Amino acid sequence: MRDFLVSTPRVMRWLSLLAPLALAACSSAPPLNPSPSATSSPTPVARSANGKPLPALPAAGSGRGGYYKDDGPGDQPPEGLLETPDAEPRVEPYSKSALRPYTVFGKTYTPISDNRPFKQRGIGSWYGKKFHGQKTSSGELYDMYKMSAAHPTLPIPSYARVTNLKTGAQVIVRINDRGPFHSTRIIDLSYTAALKLGYLSSGSSELEVERLLPDEITRMAENKRNGIPDTAAAAPVAEPVSVGSVAPPGQIMPVAMTTAPAVAAFSSSPASASAPAGAALASGFYLQFGAYAQEANALAARDKLMQGLGGAVEKMETVVVNGLYRLYAGPYATRPAAMDAAQVVRQRSSVTPFVVER
Repeated sequence: MRDFLVSTPRVMRWLSLLAPLALAACSSAPPLNPSPSATSSPTPVARSANGKPLPALPAAGSGRGGYYKDDGPGDQPPEGLLETPDAEPRVEPYSKSALRPYTVFGKTYTPISDNRPFKQRGIGSWYGKKFHGQKTSSGELYDMYKMSAAHPTLPIPSYARVTNLKTGAQVIVRINDRGPFHSTRIIDLSYTAALKLGYLSSGSSELEVERLLPDEITRMAENKRNGIPDTAAAAPVAEPVSVGSVAPPGQIMPVAMTTAPAVAAFSSSPASASAPAGAALASGFYLQFGAYAQEANALAARDKLMQGLGGAVEKMETVVVNGLYRLYAGPYATRPAAMDAAQVVRQRSSVTPFVVER
């Protein structure tokens, strides 16, 4: 059909799955509330990864676990999957064929082709063995053991920071495929990405998907070259992070409305003084310099940054947002003012912060 221009095996199979069963599940994701019979007596097919056991899941094709037909985990997952590094973001040209509008199940999708900010909250799932080794919309072969994902409209290839809103765990994935084509799912992650986010066994979870724009990717690369750690690893926090109301499945969170509802602590000095839980940032635009799983790493990075910025910012605060320690400078009254401040930072140092609105 002329409207449908994403001609990959994965998408073509979706087009053929018009039965209600196909609409009841997305790729390998089990239902949000699978029946007891679907999850009882799982087949222990997963191997341990560096001493940490992987979840024991029903085998693909076993008829248990809520997988669609023969999808599910691989029979012999490699060791060390929990230590798999995140995808390393790069600024890459987009695939022209993957930017064209396409239609699946009567719905037309228009891929993003510019550098607009994008943040979305909803239910994410994962896909595995059924598509392992098949060609993706980028032309690459899908590898369920790498850090990748399928999304209906994000550019291909592009990169996204994905957060499990139930735990605060966070990963970075490469968007190289289209899907999921289901009204209650916003993204399909690879087996390993779902494992690192902690929802492999449940099959799906409430996620936040935030696109990494070229400016941030450039900043991350420069910080890495200068030995400044950046985005946190995906280890879950000890306690679930309260994130307030979650948007309906598939709803995009407008950038102007992304104020984190759970800011737990401030620290603007090495003493790491904390404000009462629930303290909020003043409204405005901020420069973000990084996000860390451990407070000590955030404080060390902040001190190193302040020494090298040559007075480009007056102060930098460590703020806990969704279980991560983020470095913010500001606020600035307008986005142009914040962008001017970011330009001064770049002129006086090798660091490239990016602008966020809170």
